[in-house]
Amino acid sequence: MRGQGRRAGRARALRGALSAAWECAFLAGQRLFRASVGGFPRCHGDGARLVLVPLGLPRAAAMSSLARPEPARPLALAPGLAPSRSPSWAASRSPSRRAGADWRRDSSAARAAGAEVGAGQDIQLQSLDLNRIIKLLEESNSNNLEEKQLQILQKVVTHFENGLPLKDLAEIFKILNLCAEKIQDREAFIEPTCEILKICGLPFLKNKLSDEINYTKTVSESIAQLGYLMRVPSSQVRIQICKCIISFYDAKPPRKQLSGYQRTVANYKIQMAELGGLAETLVLSLALVENQLAEKLWVLKALQHLSSSGVNCKLMMKAQAASRICSHLNDVDPSGQLLFRSSEILWNLLENTPQEEIVNQLSNLECIYALKEVFMNLLMHGFRHYDRQLRNDLLVIATLIAENLEAPMIESGFTKQLILLATFSEVKIYNHLSRGFKFTYSYEDFEMKKLLFNIVAVLAKDLCAVQLLSEGKVILALFYYVKPNEKPGVHDWSAAQYEELQLHAIATLASVAPLLIDDYMTCQGNTRLLMFLEWCVGQDPFFGQGNSFHGTGGRGNKLSQMRYSLRVLRPVVSLCDNAVNLDLCDQGAISQLLDLLKYAANISKEKEDAIILEIQTDILLILSIVCENDLHRKELFGCEGVDILIPLLKMDPKKFYSGLGHNRLLFSTLDCLWCCVMGCYIAEDYFLEKEGIFLLLDLLALKQKNMCNLILGILVEFCDNHKTASHINTWRGHKDQTAASLLIQLWRQEEKELGVKQDSNGKIIDPKKPLVTSFQKQQGVMPMSANCPSIAILEVSENMRAKIYSLLYKIGFENLPGLSAKDFVTLAIIRRYLDFKVGEVWNEVLAELKEEEFRPVTPDQEALKVISEVTESVGKMVAALQTEMLESHQHQELQEEEKIYTKIQAIHKQKEMVNKSWENFLTRTSNYEALKKAKRLQEKSVEASRSKSRSQNATTHSTEVKGLNTTVASGRLVTVESTPSQLTGGPLADTDLSLGKISVRGGALKKIKGVKVLDPFKKDSVSIK
Repeated sequence: MRGQGRRAGRARALRGALSAAWECAFLAGQRLFRASVGGFPRCHGDGARLVLVPLGLPRAAAMSSLARPEPARPLALAPGLAPSRSPSWAASRSPSRRAGADWRRDSSAARAAGAEVGAGQDIQLQSLDLNRIIKLLEESNSNNLEEKQLQILQKVVTHFENGLPLKDLAEIFKILNLCAEKIQDREAFIEPTCEILKICGLPFLKNKLSDEINYTKTVSESIAQLGYLMRVPSSQVRIQICKCIISFYDAKPPRKQLSGYQRTVANYKIQMAELGGLAETLVLSLALVENQLAEKLWVLKALQHLSSSGVNCKLMMKAQAASRICSHLNDVDPSGQLLFRSSEILWNLLENTPQEEIVNQLSNLECIYALKEVFMNLLMHGFRHYDRQLRNDLLVIATLIAENLEAPMIESGFTKQLILLATFSEVKIYNHLSRGFKFTYSYEDFEMKKLLFNIVAVLAKDLCAVQLLSEGKVILALFYYVKPNEKPGVHDWSAAQYEELQLHAIATLASVAPLLIDDYMTCQGNTRLLMFLEWCVGQDPFFGQGNSFHGTGGRGNKLSQMRYSLRVLRPVVSLCDNAVNLDLCDQGAISQLLDLLKYAANISKEKEDAIILEIQTDILLILSIVCENDLHRKELFGCEGVDILIPLLKMDPKKFYSGLGHNRLLFSTLDCLWCCVMGCYIAEDYFLEKEGIFLLLDLLALKQKNMCNLILGILVEFCDNHKTASHINTWRGHKDQTAASLLIQLWRQEEKELGVKQDSNGKIIDPKKPLVTSFQKQQGVMPMSANCPSIAILEVSENMRAKIYSLLYKIGFENLPGLSAKDFVTLAIIRRYLDFKVGEVWNEVLAELKEEEFRPVTPDQEALKVISEVTESVGKMVAALQTEMLESHQHQELQEEEKIYTKIQAIHKQKEMVNKSWENFLTRTSNYEALKKAKRLQEKSVEASRSKSRSQNATTHSTEVKGLNTTVASGRLVTVESTPSQLTGGPLADTDLSLGKISVRGGALKKIKGVKVLDPFKKDSVSIK
């Protein structure tokens, strides 16, 4: 307790001495103060002088001054590497340096005293008049005033050693700008400036929760001043500025907590730096530290932190950061930090900004030369794991630059070196690389080998690099991997690595081989690929690893190798080079490809995936290209190929949208059908026998817009075979739809999409232009040369109408089954399609002549007039025929309607008669007089119906039942005279009344106990006991 009291007493004495010194300094300098300068200045420098830029000045003007490089100064070392000052230098210090040393001693003592007082407890932040300090610092320089100013700065540092309140931030940065201005002449101000910058690295303090929002503009502008302070010609200040910026991302809170204040959130400074554009200013300051390695490393470290944000990366991109940093990659740096931090910044820029813009900034000779030099240096002399990783990172950046065709990769010589490096281990060509480089089969070298294959594929996109690819024997080097791995060993790539390199090389070959077709033939590319494909379907005990991107789906099989081999073969045959395709077919490629199709089809029965579908698609496309326009090759395709195509045409339509590639497979199947079957009568007849036309019409009935045109073209070509028409007419679709009805529906759907004007019934509205589409009307008349097709001609190939007309023309317009009246109306237009199209072309000719104000000779003009009139008359005739069809159909519908109504009336009349009979029955039942009247009428009718002439000897039996007043005809009644009435119970004993459960005494209704009914349905059968 006694020791603590002594320390507290010393602290109170020290604070009293500092307060007295402050009052003396203030009273002495008050008479010398000038008027206060308004505004918040920004600090800039130009060489040895410093410029104050008010806040109102545009940023572009301020940054233009920052972009001017500073004259070279002796290289300054980073903190910790700087040598200590010698005694002779310390003895010759100027008064300002001595004052600075005194300031450091006093400041250290004050901080130590403050630490003794406030350690482990909250302290109260006393008020400090910063405006008076600013006025004191604005005074003219003198030795006495300088000491006072340093003492004041010492008080500021001590006062804010635990952090800067947001409300005082503007004044603090004014003080910083004034100190920066004095540093040019007084080096003693360097130390207080650095101390204040250290305090700026601490978390800012807020008094209210709303301070962070209320002081947003002030804080962002203040933090932006850090970038402008880089103009200060002091290595120590610049490094401290960078440390301050770095502390935004890893700030250490002070040991003491000020009472009434809280620290701002952790990322508050980062957000304000983004808002103030600090990153852009710091990039421009790189021009000031080009010749100072230590300062440059600190700036790059700060930019590395800032580039982790997308907002900062966009600001850096605006300041051409990629070009500025890449052009200095090869600067001397024994520590290697410059290359590491620069590459990290470039990667962040590529990831967080539009890649095209960054690549454009890097696509200049200066950047590419620097990148090339650094890459080759790491390649030849790098031996560490870190060096190899950095080398591969630079190679990826070079690949991105090579994708820009305008980048001077060839002019810089980088392209040639990369090609030689890619083929170095496969092709034994003497070059400078063979003396100083060797693959070590490490993982980094494995990655570099894949990157080199990738950059070869990228370079192949530039036709100017094709000659270099040929000179580097790239085709021969890539074909080195088109073979099984025969000798996997310890001193070579592992089996998994070789497989990945193999697939990558074959994928690269697919991009390069079509460009170097002569080298491809020299290396016997067709033979190598066919042999490799034969190995892919063989029984070789090979199991793919399937670990790489190119090996997807190839685990435990050779499907990946087959897939990429076909990718090489497809673009090669697509060149339609007769020598290449002839060489391919002479080696039995057609039969081998058909065997591959069967192999893939068998696998797809078990499991369908994208790789199997892609393999089938590529094989079909290769066969289409090879067999087109060659009858002998079509015969080789023959019936065996048709048997493969038929199951593919039966594909479930639900699979078209599976995303696996069924739609592409179907298109390639149709293309193969057109190119490999059409024109070969044997294959055509076999296709018809297999009901192939029915399958095509089933696909056409799906009305898939992207597929109908192709199917119609195939059907039109098939109609050259006389057997096809009967197959088309026999086909029936959904709800017994015929092929003719389907084609007419497709015509109407096509004209609706084209915007052809017709009424609701499909009739022609404009007889002069019955086929003109809405697009043709919008385009109007455009005069063209004689060798250019007009819009009316181009329209024929762009829609299905011409193919539908051709198909209906070949199967005939007469006796088409299953057509409605509306179909017949549309058929009238289709039948005259060719006439309308010819008239449309002549109308275009006439319109072009009028547009060009050209008058033809009289005979030609009369001919044009006649043609126009004939076209219009044909249109009117078709319109009249359509009207007649509709009227006839309407009359027929009326007749059918009358027949239906007649049937309805007959049905209703019968119902009326039934109702009337029922009413009469109810009347007779409820009214006894009506019943008797009806009975008399019935008896008269019966009597009138009897014959008048009777035989003399005939016996007449009466059928009437006496005393029964019913109008219902009674059943048969026979009276047996020989049987006593006691046994029969009277004349009605055998009726329904005699079987009732109610016993009625007397008369004919008396029930006899001896009568037993055997069958309720046979009422005449009784048993008598």
